Amino acid sequence: MTPGSQRPDDTTAQPLRSDAERNRGRIIAAARRVLARDGLNASMASVAREAGVGIATMFRHFPTEEELVAAVFADRMDAYADALATALDDPDPWRGFVGYIETACAMQAADYGFADVLTTTFPSAKAMEGRRHEALEGMLQLSARAKAAGRLREDLDSTDIALLLMANAGVVNATGGAAPDAWRRVVALFIQSLEAPARGPLPASPDHDALHQTMLRTRPDGLTTMEPDTTS
Repeated sequence: MTPGSQRPDDTTAQPLRSDAERNRGRIIAAARRVLARDGLNASMASVAREAGVGIATMFRHFPTEEELVAAVFADRMDAYADALATALDDPDPWRGFVGYIETACAMQAADYGFADVLTTTFPSAKAMEGRRHEALEGMLQLSARAKAAGRLREDLDSTDIALLLMANAGVVNATGGAAPDAWRRVVALFIQSLEAPARGPLPASPDHDALHQTMLRTRPDGLTTMEPDTTS
């Protein structure tokens, strides 16, 4: 085959690769908007419509919802982990702890989708779950420092932080634009209840495995992998 006979194939292949890259970028940008507005209950079909692509194109790039969520929120999970690193660098353990809680909850309030992501696990999204694990390890260190300084109640454990984020996600999703700052009061109430000395004993923590099960992501129809609707 001569160089001249190869050139037409080369010139036709490149636009396909460029189109695919552009479509992927449009899907991620659209998913950012849709999930920030509607949370994780938004359908992949609604993302495809927002992106202006067909559902088949959507599934070629993101065969499962978890893959789409991981692509959309990778940078936010990085920022979440970075917030813990910043808190651990604070020479005042209590200030670092409070700063982390306020930052994490503010991130939830700014993005309904991320409010859900912080209280949901995605087992097949290995990179995102790796960042979540790093954040958990940092949270345990942060809590230990605040307890050692005598500022954080001794009976707090890791499930309490998960419950706090779940509660904040619920407030954010319930109040929405009608009372956009309501979460701030709830978070302040939580923080004041966590400060030592404790005002009284707490009920037993929920079982860690049971709490993890509640965080596993399932669609309302029970599916974790969605199939394209070939009828539309």
